[in-house]
Amino acid sequence: MSGHVGSLSDKQAAILEEFRLNVSDLLKPHHDDYYLLRWLRARKFDLKKSEAMLRNHFRWREENTVDTILEDFQPPEVMKKYYPGGLFGQDKEGSLIWVDPTGYIDLKGLLMSIKKQDILKSKIQLLEEFYKLFDILSEKQGRRVDQIVILFDLEKFGLKHLWKPGIDVFTDILTIFEDNYPETLKRTYVLNAPRVFPIAFNLIKPFLSEETVRKVTICGANYKEVLLQHIDADQLPAHWGGTCVDPDGNPRCPSKINPGGEVPKSYYQQNNIVDLTSFTEATVGRGSSLQLDFSINEVGSALRWQFKTDGFDIGFGIYRRTEDKKQKAGDMEPIITSQKVNSHMFPEEGSMHCKHPGTYIVRFDNTHSWVRSKKLYYLIEILKPDTQDFVLPKVESDASLASSLT
Repeated sequence: MSGHVGSLSDKQAAILEEFRLNVSDLLKPHHDDYYLLRWLRARKFDLKKSEAMLRNHFRWREENTVDTILEDFQPPEVMKKYYPGGLFGQDKEGSLIWVDPTGYIDLKGLLMSIKKQDILKSKIQLLEEFYKLFDILSEKQGRRVDQIVILFDLEKFGLKHLWKPGIDVFTDILTIFEDNYPETLKRTYVLNAPRVFPIAFNLIKPFLSEETVRKVTICGANYKEVLLQHIDADQLPAHWGGTCVDPDGNPRCPSKINPGGEVPKSYYQQNNIVDLTSFTEATVGRGSSLQLDFSINEVGSALRWQFKTDGFDIGFGIYRRTEDKKQKAGDMEPIITSQKVNSHMFPEEGSMHCKHPGTYIVRFDNTHSWVRSKKLYYLIEILKPDTQDFVLPKVESDASLASSLT
């Protein structure tokens, strides 16, 4: 049995009912059998692992305010102009097609222009847009639309793309996708794979599930014939074997598929922390961490932070103590899960609301580095509840995405 709606074994159907009961405290009316089975298939119908995965997902959504990301987040201009890729049509079974000319990405230019978190948030927002579009097209077309096919075109991909901070961004994106959008990928086609591709794939493979690896097809020179077995020609740009062109005749259809390209240096951010006199200087030793305690007494207060490091990245996370004593990070409640940030390239800054009183721990993590200590400059403030947040402008509606596919 496939583990999909309409083709469940008796055992799978029983596991689905038990799973629904176990996670009933999380579910909303729109969380149907299709939704629940995604998590079960991702963990091979292991109840305990599926529940842990789903609960981690809901916590992740809260940490990253994903439920409102379509309204509250505006991707930076440089992301819109220079991060390659775009939706284009549907395959013969209705799955969305994402064409990604990956070889034309300038991740170094992007990371010199915006924060890593802006890239990750932009990709999360895109995935949320996919899911809204799934619902729109499923209702409009009278068939279930809930997966994507990705075409990774590696033309121009080379050693420069193996730059470690860029690979780290890509693996972070893959981790977000694997952990929080399971069973969304139908198939990946790798086109124009260069000699360096095995090295690149070896770097990212540890972040992929076995099932995702099985969904990767590395195409040869006849890739256009392969694609047309699964995608009608009128659903694919002419450059990749279809019949579609832009109004000006461009076979790559850049009006829908962002071509990427080198980021102009005019987008590069300068180090905007000029005066560090109000910052605290510290050294985080190799293989160690720095934990700073902040007592929050008023519900609705906020923590605001700015920091930079000299020369190298550092891990950053925020936790809340669960006991009135010093604790290890793994024993505390994670508020912002620790992850490496490129604070050596430009200052990192942000803020968060504290929903509960208690002791919050800002943790700078250098445990991943056994060679280098990190020099750190930080400024962390507690903001009272009357502080007003800056509201980002809303993104465009999903109508433009839907109209481009219908």
